[in-house]
Amino acid sequence: MEKDIFRKHGINPENLPKHIAIIMDGNGRWAHRKGLPRIMGHQAGIESVRATVRAASKIGIKFLTLYTFSTENWSRPKIEVNALMDMFEKLLYSELDDLKKNNVRIEIIGRITQLPQKVKKAIKAAVSMTSKNTGLVFILALNYGGRQEIVDAVKQILQEQKKNRKLKIDVKTFRKFLYNEKIPYPDLIIRTSGEMRLSNFLIWEAAYSEFWITKTLWPDFRRRHLLKAISQFQKRKRKFGGIDD
Repeated sequence: MEKDIFRKHGINPENLPKHIAIIMDGNGRWAHRKGLPRIMGHQAGIESVRATVRAASKIGIKFLTLYTFSTENWSRPKIEVNALMDMFEKLLYSELDDLKKNNVRIEIIGRITQLPQKVKKAIKAAVSMTSKNTGLVFILALNYGGRQEIVDAVKQILQEQKKNRKLKIDVKTFRKFLYNEKIPYPDLIIRTSGEMRLSNFLIWEAAYSEFWITKTLWPDFRRRHLLKAISQFQKRKRKFGGIDD
């Protein structure tokens, strides 16, 4: 089945991006176009999360990061923020059986300590119950900001220097102080809804990521869009600052 999918979309299974990160944008606009409350757009986006996780797992992607809630999202109306927190809690619990069945491991990045207690409890359960899974690593960026991650890393480095004056600060060292140093840098970043910006997402990690932008709003994003993004990724030549051969 996977071979047919790869052939149909012109994808080389030997050259898949190891880590795909997605800026899930357009829930509010999707709801507005349909005359629905914004929260209905977020709820519709859950099915896109399910479809994307299942597709990524099935075709052999190793890491998938979804920009779930940014540090700036707290400025949204309180009723929307509270509804999102309720949704995160319920989603983490309701999807556990499916994630375990598909050998998916959950990881979280962001300022987790600032999240509501009920969400932190759900996170702890999800991470613990999937910790032994060996398939796709599914990373939720919750209360996450790229600038904040860099600031938090610098603070940790300063604390470490008090104990080790000889600590050498370079790119390799800095990486060790990011939220999760074991996650490889994203090869491909996808943004839905057609916007052309990072929105404070993985600023450090995205230095040499390839970007694929689609006008598709997140609630309409499905496996075919993911496969198209991978196909386009494989047509690009990554030079990492070098020159063409």
